[in-house]
Amino acid sequence: MNNQLHLEAFVVVGTIAEQARSEALIAALGAATPPPTTTTREPSHLARRFAGLWENMDDDLASDDDLLLKSEKDLHDSARRNDLNRITELLRKGVDVNAKSYTNRTALHLAAGKGQEAAVKLLLNHHAVVDDEDKFGMNALLLAAWFGHLNVVQLLICAGAKAACKNKNGLNIFHCAAQKGSVDILQFIIENFENLSLDKPDKSNQTATHLAAEHGFAETVAYLISCGASCNITDNEGNLPLHMATRKGHLDAIREIVTKTRDINAKNSEGQTALHLAALGGFPRCAQFLLSFGCDINSRNRKGMKPLHCAAQESREEVAKVLIDGGADVDGLDDMGSTAAHLTILSNGTGIMKLIIEANGDLNLLDNNHQSPLHLAAEHSHHNIADLILASGVNLKLLDKQGKSSLDIAARGNHINLVDMIIKADHFYNWEQKNRDVDQESWDLQTVSFCQERRAESKHMRWVLWHLATQLLKPEQWKELAVYWQFTAAHIHAIEQQWTGPKSYKEHGHRLLLIWFHGILMAKENPIKALYEALSAIDCQVVAEHVRRKANGEPESPRKCMLS
Repeated sequence: MNNQLHLEAFVVVGTIAEQARSEALIAALGAATPPPTTTTREPSHLARRFAGLWENMDDDLASDDDLLLKSEKDLHDSARRNDLNRITELLRKGVDVNAKSYTNRTALHLAAGKGQEAAVKLLLNHHAVVDDEDKFGMNALLLAAWFGHLNVVQLLICAGAKAACKNKNGLNIFHCAAQKGSVDILQFIIENFENLSLDKPDKSNQTATHLAAEHGFAETVAYLISCGASCNITDNEGNLPLHMATRKGHLDAIREIVTKTRDINAKNSEGQTALHLAALGGFPRCAQFLLSFGCDINSRNRKGMKPLHCAAQESREEVAKVLIDGGADVDGLDDMGSTAAHLTILSNGTGIMKLIIEANGDLNLLDNNHQSPLHLAAEHSHHNIADLILASGVNLKLLDKQGKSSLDIAARGNHINLVDMIIKADHFYNWEQKNRDVDQESWDLQTVSFCQERRAESKHMRWVLWHLATQLLKPEQWKELAVYWQFTAAHIHAIEQQWTGPKSYKEHGHRLLLIWFHGILMAKENPIKALYEALSAIDCQVVAEHVRRKANGEPESPRKCMLS
């Protein structure tokens, strides 16, 4: 672009110079008549801009990607910072007051957008075009309204700016003022241009009220409503101003709109009510307020999702609590057969899972893939949430469409810790079935967890179990212990799926012993005595005696077992 402009300029300058030399030659020779006139091309706009190059050869383009000369760029910058002396100086030198940047913006656009009232006056006095539009269709008036400059808006209107203008997206002066919360500009336009409609939509079919609500300007919303603006116009996506305010969590705007909205349970094109949007956005106060006005707590969107599904999907714990406390259906199914519990697994929302469990949600319900929440937790390896589910007591025999249990899913994914947790739970459930009647009251007070045992008081015994598994047991003996302790074939198979090489049996044995140890601690039994009896039962008397000594140790030994 730079080279092209230079070329065109020098063509014009060269033509002028050639004509001057011809006239001088004629005068010197005393010719009676001038030579025939040569028809020349009218210089283009860009060429005329270069006509002063002989006087100022330094006035090149401001940058390679701009259309402005340096002097014109200087004018724009001066207008932006309200430097009246520099603007006057540049205009006196003949700089084009209407020179446009690559976005088609003039100095007037920039001064108006910055609210530089004095610069706007000066530019208008030098014949700046008041209604020139940039590449977005924004003129100086719309920019002044967009940035909330009332004085500049009034000045431009007095200079002949058209109040009924709009940009390429259909935004008019009401839209521009509303999105900024400029009540003063709205009031000025409404009082002086009664023929302009407040509810004129843009190309998205949004009105000024939509934009004021979306940006949370409650005072602006109230003023528009008081002037007759409607709260019941839907945009191209079916959203009312109520939807727009709720999506962003603007409670004060919601308060202004809700009583003027024809149907508080109105749905947008996705079937979402305002309560759905409050749940998705995580706005508990908005949700509480909408519920107090009768918003349907179990309304379904186009995917069959209720507000609680939305809160679970986005892990919005505070909103979920509001909904559950308000009576939301914790076991409701969406079109995929998912409950809120299924969806909170995907977002790993342990807090919401606790709320669902406390509300007695059914964690054995299967979705359309015949997967329970535990299946999903096993698939995604969410340990904490799986622990909550297992501690609540669920059916571990449920199978998905492929005939896989949650244990199978965890083992297939090589989620070792989850495999061990599920086996612990299954082993514990069986023990609980037989022993629940023993000391029922103290048992109910016990906190159940199936995570790895890491307490300091069990550290020595865990070392003894590691020593037993890695140094003393032969390859198949860990399985004999598993059978003795009534672990199932499925349990053994799941443990065996972990492969670490030819000596994997050591890791398998260690895992089994830790799983067993967890159950012993839960049952409050003596692990040394129980382990000695089990090793003796599989004909490992020597190992049993060795382990007993290791576990008990000498009185002065720092490794003395604290559980014996």
